[in-house]
Amino acid sequence: MQKCFDFLRVGAESPCSDMKRAAAKKLIERYFYQLTEGCGNPQCNNQNCASSGKITNLTPNQAAAQAIQLFSQEARLCDGTQPSKVARTTLEPGPASLAKSLPVKNVNPTCSDEGTILAECKTAICFLLDSVYRQTSTTEDNLNSIKIDNIPNTDSEIDLEKRNNDSLPSSDIIILEEKSSKSYSNCNEEISMNYSSLCSNASNITTNEDNLLQILRKSEPYLTEAKLLDIINKCKSEGIYSLLIHTLGEVFSSREALSRSFQKTEKNDSPLAALLDRAPDNLLRPPADLNKEAVRSLQGEDKEEDSSDPSPTVPPNDDDTSVDLLAVRRAFKALWTLPGEAFESALVNALVTLADTIELHLRVFGKTPSHSMDSLLNVFLIVFEIPMLGNSEYLELALHMLCKAVSCFPTLAQAKLARVWARHCKPTLPSLLQALQELITVKVISGSFSRDYCVQDADTITAPTKVMRILYYASMLAGELDSSELALNEDGDTTKIDKSGPCKMTSQIPQDPLAKELGISALDARKPFISFTDFYNEPLSDAIEMDKDFAYYKSEEPQKFSFMNYAFILTPATKTLGLYYDNRIRMYNERRMSFLQTVVGQPTNPYLRLKVRRDHLIDDALVELEMVAMENPSDLKKQLVVEFEGEQGVDEGGVSKEFFQLVVEEIFNPDYGMFTTQEDTQLTWFNPTSFESDAQFTLIGVVLGLAIYNNVILDVRFPMVVYRKLLGRKGGFADLEDWSPTLYRTLTELMAYTEDDMSDTFMQTFRVGYKDVFGSISFHDLRENGDETYVTQENKKEFVDLYADFLLNRSVERQFKAFRRGFQMVTDESPLALLFRPEEIEQLVCGSKIFDFAELEAATEYEGGYTVDSEAVRNFWRVAHSLPPESQRRLLQFTTGSDRVPVGGLSRLKMVIARHGPDSDRLPIAHTCFNVLLLPDYSTIEKLQDRLLKAINYSKGFGML
Repeated sequence: MQKCFDFLRVGAESPCSDMKRAAAKKLIERYFYQLTEGCGNPQCNNQNCASSGKITNLTPNQAAAQAIQLFSQEARLCDGTQPSKVARTTLEPGPASLAKSLPVKNVNPTCSDEGTILAECKTAICFLLDSVYRQTSTTEDNLNSIKIDNIPNTDSEIDLEKRNNDSLPSSDIIILEEKSSKSYSNCNEEISMNYSSLCSNASNITTNEDNLLQILRKSEPYLTEAKLLDIINKCKSEGIYSLLIHTLGEVFSSREALSRSFQKTEKNDSPLAALLDRAPDNLLRPPADLNKEAVRSLQGEDKEEDSSDPSPTVPPNDDDTSVDLLAVRRAFKALWTLPGEAFESALVNALVTLADTIELHLRVFGKTPSHSMDSLLNVFLIVFEIPMLGNSEYLELALHMLCKAVSCFPTLAQAKLARVWARHCKPTLPSLLQALQELITVKVISGSFSRDYCVQDADTITAPTKVMRILYYASMLAGELDSSELALNEDGDTTKIDKSGPCKMTSQIPQDPLAKELGISALDARKPFISFTDFYNEPLSDAIEMDKDFAYYKSEEPQKFSFMNYAFILTPATKTLGLYYDNRIRMYNERRMSFLQTVVGQPTNPYLRLKVRRDHLIDDALVELEMVAMENPSDLKKQLVVEFEGEQGVDEGGVSKEFFQLVVEEIFNPDYGMFTTQEDTQLTWFNPTSFESDAQFTLIGVVLGLAIYNNVILDVRFPMVVYRKLLGRKGGFADLEDWSPTLYRTLTELMAYTEDDMSDTFMQTFRVGYKDVFGSISFHDLRENGDETYVTQENKKEFVDLYADFLLNRSVERQFKAFRRGFQMVTDESPLALLFRPEEIEQLVCGSKIFDFAELEAATEYEGGYTVDSEAVRNFWRVAHSLPPESQRRLLQFTTGSDRVPVGGLSRLKMVIARHGPDSDRLPIAHTCFNVLLLPDYSTIEKLQDRLLKAINYSKGFGML
């Protein structure tokens, strides 16, 4: 829109056509809102008004074209028609209302349509005075010197005046530096005017300059890039920073001022604006009748589309913002070219005041209107762009206060902040994460915590964690996301557990409300913008008392904060401890229920007991587990106790470890026929041509679930796609990289090929071959008549997706559904999916891949007279470190019952070496249930090595000492 004060400038020429077009657009806009929203009068009889009920539903394009036609016909306009997108304001008695009766002397614009221009000018001046009056409560006497003569008050001018007077809020009056321009808009654009220039260029308008300037300077301040740069340059040249300090303190301590700072230049992208932009001038000059062809040309190609669309409104983008973030970054970069001591104290104090004010407002008033919440988002989009948030002064005072304010945001506002960060703030995310991590680490290390005041009670730690959660999801949105088609269809999935019968199993895993609002989870993030491991905070994970955190997690009190609901910040070892507490409490609950049933005369077993023979291990184990799963699945939630027939070992954990090891060795052997081994990766995969029944695969799933439930690590080498599928995602093309790297590279080359001779070069059809467990080649058509359809540039993406889907999903659908069903029988009520990502579940099942005996030595304790300096102990570690890796694993197997490294490394394995008498020829003995090694005090290192190697190489079974 043309600036209404342009014609007042000395030497300026205001083209008549532009002014006429602007005035015409205003009237057309009134017709548009009259057609779409009406005048608000239920008794309205204007057939061109929506309030009359005589207008059928119009699409935006249809309403815009009809508005132009009504304008050309000079149709009737209802009183009070006003667009809803502009806030209505009640005009209070004040200088603006008085100014309507004041004269303007000898204003002679070059445009012939004098009345329209004068009306616009009068409107702007009236609005200006009225805004100042409302903000400063200035009396009418202060403005009596203003004289405005001879303003014609035609109906059209009054309509324009009223419309413009009501359209712009008073807070949009800002005084800028010299040579600033005055912009005047119908859509809440900022008004900025240089009053001294206006007075000098419009000699016929007499005002009291000093009086009015004093009033206008009291208006709300705000910053732009240009204004801040001007202040910086001025302070640099003068060597005095008082103006900068005052400006930063005033703007950054005020929510209203900061929310209006660094705004983009607003654009009107409405259908009406688009039509007016492409409308020829002759259509905007009444009376220019529009025929059907003209209306159709204005509606353009959208006419058909709009006519079938029942909703005429288009929601705004949730990932967009009105803040010019590029300008913010440039402005902050220029600001930090100055010495930090010149302004940082003022900025920090302003941020603390700002955060306190916003937090108080959100806690007291709760929900905030959407437009007000948008202004809050603008505030924090700006402050989180400050590059020095990780510096000590900001960490100690400002950052945690800002985090407390953001943590009070409703979920909807947090979701929008995450979307905006993901789209517009990628360069800022890593530094912001680092600042939050530093803040949490500093507060953890410097804090004094006890059982009465733990980490979860410190808002200086929990508030940054809540902000980090927003950043966590923003990182996912900014990275590579999987297609929604890869989500398993639970409605049609037969893996759902039958919850009828003696045990009603409920699977109500809590869901993160922010993840639900955003519609994503960690499973969707194929490659996040920031690595998931960068969100781990080890000092915090070590400081958390997981027993208390688990109690908070189970508590229904909303004020109880649990890090289990923010598992992204915890290391896998800490999360494993949280899962351990959950599993143990379930075991104790089942044991308690068994005792209660015994009291009332129902004999039950408080444990899940399995009695098996070593030479018939698989048959015995699967038969007993199948009976339990059929009769009472709840018994699977009891603590597992294994007894080997003919052996005296009592299971306190060690016997179960060996049971799982032996089961895995036998059942995952390719000779058994249920699983195969990938040639190039040696990974275990389901046999697509297996003759075993679904029940067998279900029981294997039960075994895997029991291993997790009983905190046992297995020697299983599944590809990552298995764990993704267990958590509810199908396999996709990207999963082939881990499943079969050779095939993945081949298909990647096919996708990268851009020549038109693809069918001749690759000679690949939609028929693919695969090898079964016996080495025979079988074929499968990915689509109908696949052997006749060649892969081309047009269908290569379809071929790759269908091929990956066949290999990872459809070819093993029956086997995997049964396997997943058994797994869920044990883990359906577990927070497994809440705490762990697929990569972390692999660690949970298989253990860590880092095998470092130095960590084990550092974590080992000594009893029975041994110390770290004992000769036998020093000799033991010399021998242990000299062993090859395979022998080291056998030593670990002999001592702990498993050769797998627990999650978090061998430092998490608390091994005990105890003195077992003086020097003798006896072999070392181990209590695998308690990770205790009984080591005689051998006199020489050679004797110790000989006895130790015999023990670890020939040990099998359990006996009594």
